Amino acid sequence: MIPYGRQDISESDIEAVVSVLRSDFLTQGPAVPAFERSVAEYCSAKHALAVNSATSALHIACLALGVGPGDIVWTTPITFVASANCARYCGAEVDFVDINPRTYNMDVDCLASKLAEAARVGKLPKVVIPVHLCGQPCDMAAIHALGQQYGFGIIEDASHAIGGRYLGEPVGNCRYSDITVFSFHPVKIVTTAEGGMAVTNDADLAAKMALYRSHGITRDEAQMTHAADGPWYYQQIELGFNYRMTDLQAALGVSQMHRLDEFVAARHALARRYDRLLADLPVTLPYQLPDTYSGLHLYVIRLQLNALKHTHREVFDALRARGIGVNLHYIPVHTQPYYRKLGFRGDEFPQAQQYYAEAISLPMYSGLDFSNQDRVIDALAEMLR
Repeated sequence: MIPYGRQDISESDIEAVVSVLRSDFLTQGPAVPAFERSVAEYCSAKHALAVNSATSALHIACLALGVGPGDIVWTTPITFVASANCARYCGAEVDFVDINPRTYNMDVDCLASKLAEAARVGKLPKVVIPVHLCGQPCDMAAIHALGQQYGFGIIEDASHAIGGRYLGEPVGNCRYSDITVFSFHPVKIVTTAEGGMAVTNDADLAAKMALYRSHGITRDEAQMTHAADGPWYYQQIELGFNYRMTDLQAALGVSQMHRLDEFVAARHALARRYDRLLADLPVTLPYQLPDTYSGLHLYVIRLQLNALKHTHREVFDALRARGIGVNLHYIPVHTQPYYRKLGFRGDEFPQAQQYYAEAISLPMYSGLDFSNQDRVIDALAEMLR
């Protein structure tokens, strides 16, 4: 089976992890700060906080921005559930903004209209979480301008987008957001096995997230309620979590970051080849904005079902039967049973629903060679012709 995504582990990666195993620190050692520096420097951000997953990063980002009961957080329906769940963890309500039919990211026109109505009825969001789906950055300058107008915070969910660029600058520089979150799951662009990162330019937000990721505990006497009892002393000053990343994971991340640009370039070469060899098939190919450089975590096609004899499910099943590990990213979050119980009907966001009815993620990872890519293309062509 050709998977839709997979990690690329080199001997250097293995040596980096083994070196930690032979060291004095398996966790809370020097590898985590080194990984944080490598990501912050790459993204031109001032602060980076490594955690055990992007879900954890989203959670502490919401907490740092003060999200809590009585607040509302908006995101897109076409994303993994974590982009919405992070607000629910904080006791906040969630709502969604429909996607743009070309980019599949949050539609800025829909966002502007929804904000105007929310202002009229007094239900503006505390935070908006745009998601860089497939690795293509959202229109962050426009979203930031709306944030300035309506007073909401912005968390970029860039779980798909490390290595991407927006208006010539790296995703994660937080020029247009308060916090940016990355994922390092094995199918992502670089991996730490499991892991995530929150980056920000705000020292106060960074300090809050550092507190939340480690039980709410500090050893900084300046943050304590009284002088330390001794060098052993710490205080829990918030209700935090055990969201720390291990040195084993961080060492792998540092090693992988050396090849980040190489990984993204390989994905672009594969995407260009898909674009060329699928051009005559009844599918809609990914649209790339001219002012962005996608991280290309995913390559999503949309079936032109009115030109096909087969259903979406039949094409999907046939590709799987031929050893092509296609997937579908994502099931609209508002249609999940948990969110239906919160009052979402399932038909409120028509572009998201239409996308879900047509989308298939083809294999896309830096180690995919052209011969296996040809197998994917040939199997798809056989079905669609």
